[in-house]
Amino acid sequence: MTQARVLAIVPAFNEAGIIGRVVEEIRATDVRIAVVVIDDASTDETAEIARANGATVLQLPFNVGIGGAVQTGFKYALEQGCELAVRLDGDGQHDPSELPKLLAPIERGEADLVIGSRFVESGGSYRPPFARRLGIRVFARVVSLLGGQRVTDTTSGFLALGPHGIELFASDYPHDYPEVEATLVALRSRLRLVQVQVDMRERETGVSSITFVRSLYYIVKVMLALLVSSLRRYPRFEGGSR
Repeated sequence: MTQARVLAIVPAFNEAGIIGRVVEEIRATDVRIAVVVIDDASTDETAEIARANGATVLQLPFNVGIGGAVQTGFKYALEQGCELAVRLDGDGQHDPSELPKLLAPIERGEADLVIGSRFVESGGSYRPPFARRLGIRVFARVVSLLGGQRVTDTTSGFLALGPHGIELFASDYPHDYPEVEATLVALRSRLRLVQVQVDMRERETGVSSITFVRSLYYIVKVMLALLVSSLRRYPRFEGGSR
């Protein structure tokens, strides 16, 4: 594993029905990519299936939520000395065939963090429900204002990171509804952020935990977190300033 140049970090909770295919698709995309599945205390066979399909599996002893699971993956990438990392969800909604598109700006030395955005191009196929669409737009505008760079999709969990990004998120990654705040953390730390257009596939197993009421709660809670984050001091990475 220490020789792997790219590490795919896949947080998963009770994704036994799809995790095997997710791991297979990632491994088929690029022979350089090793896969680590962070099993967030699943009660099904997620860990066993992921391992049987060639992934390294880190099984958490209790459920810590998406932020804690993802940060575990970044810590693992840092400890293993990985040069590049990608993050995909374990529910199959992110298409691994788009990973080369995310990795390219980092490999060209143009970015420290690449976000797979559903809204870079106006003709994208993703059509979220109203409450989620409202939240995405509000968060994008607030993070753009506070971070000093226009971003279009702060809720995307489809990422590629270089060494600076791995180091930052291994030490500082929000744990509750993390993606929005993590984007601000990256911008305030002067990581070079690039966005590329991606599509999102429909969920094939399980159901989303974000209902209309939770969407409204999510908006309020994340807005408060962003305001607090805007007052913090962040590390500055040499060579990562825009």
